[in-house]
Formats: sequence, structure tokens, C-alpha cells
Amino acid sequence: MAFKTIKEIFAHNQEWIAEQLKDDPEYFSKLSKQQQPKYLFIGCSDSRVSTEALMYSKPGDVFIHRNIANVIPSNDLNVLSVINYAVNHIKVKYIVVCGHYGCGGIKTAITATDAGILNPWMGYIRDVYRLHKKELNAIKSIAKRSDRLVELNVQEQCINLVKTRDIQQALLENRIEIHGWVFDMRTGKLIDLGFNTQKVAKEVLDIYNIVK
Repeated sequence: MAFKTIKEIFAHNQEWIAEQLKDDPEYFSKLSKQQQPKYLFIGCSDSRVSTEALMYSKPGDVFIHRNIANVIPSNDLNVLSVINYAVNHIKVKYIVVCGHYGCGGIKTAITATDAGILNPWMGYIRDVYRLHKKELNAIKSIAKRSDRLVELNVQEQCINLVKTRDIQQALLENRIEIHGWVFDMRTGKLIDLGFNTQKVAKEVLDIYNIVK
């Protein structure tokens, strides 16, 4: 850990404030003004995944939502509220769903085990497994199967974005892009899965279209 005690964290905070003011005396004055990020990042809560480090971003650049295995359920008011605020109020231009290899949520979901209170959440990921069961079960290596489920989960969550009203309206007005990424923490690389928003919209909106 970078810090052993809470006291050390607050000491570092004072050092950080001094560093920012040394470089720019108006740093916090500028930071306190209304945020205008171009990106909404929906990622995993894993402590090894740092949005700022991955995107080389600064405070104010990225609006962030994180949960276990970067899931976007249709009935989760938390993530839906974040999407609504980001798209309709902040007016972000890009939405990124980012998973990562070695995800604990994916590893748990891939096994038929009782996860206790996590069972309902694991169900969302297991739904992805069910949709792609034939492909995944053909992969003999558990590690490689888990990696592939990470990728498929990102793709399915991007599809879940397209199913929401706020995203459909934004796509109709041609003011957002959706991207699916995977972070490989074994190499540090970001991988673009090439999610095709327009193709997916054509495939699913005959069933899920809400905006007329």
C-alpha cells in the first residue's frame, strides 16, 4: 500500500495541495468550476484499475462509474442515473465500457458456486455466459475462457447501453459514441474491441426501441 495509516493519507493531501498550487496558483479555483468532461467511463471497481492512469487523464476529464465487472443492468437505478446525468446534463461525447482480464467478478460468475449476497449481481454476468455458452465451453483453458468472457461481457454491456432510452435519444441526435475496451493488466495495454454502435442499433432496436 502507498499509505499505512489514515494520518499519512491526510499528510499526503497537504503535500499534493502544495504541489498543485506551486505549478498553478489558480488550480483549485479552476477545478471547482463546473465540470465538462467529454468521456463517461464505466469500469470495474477492482482496485488495480485506475481510470486516470489508463486514460492519462486529469481531474475533470472523465466522468466515472464503477461496479463489480462493469455491468449495466436495465434495472439498476445507480448506473442508469449516471448515464442520464452524463448524457443529458454534462453532454459527454464518448461512453467507454471497460473490463479487465483477471476480473474477480468474471471468475466468480464463471463457476457454478453460491456467491451469497452477490448471486443476483453474478446473475447478470452468467446471463452473458449463457448467451455465449457454446463458444465459451469450447475453450478448454479456464484462464482463457475467463478472458473471453471479460470481452463478451464488455460487448454485452455496450449492447445494454443501446437498450436505454437516454442512449437511444443521444444516438438519434448523433451526439455520442460507444466504445468497448479491455485493460490487460499483465501488459498495461488497453484493447479496443471495435464495438460497432450503428450495427448493433440496427440489430436490436426493432425489439428494444423506446424513442419514437
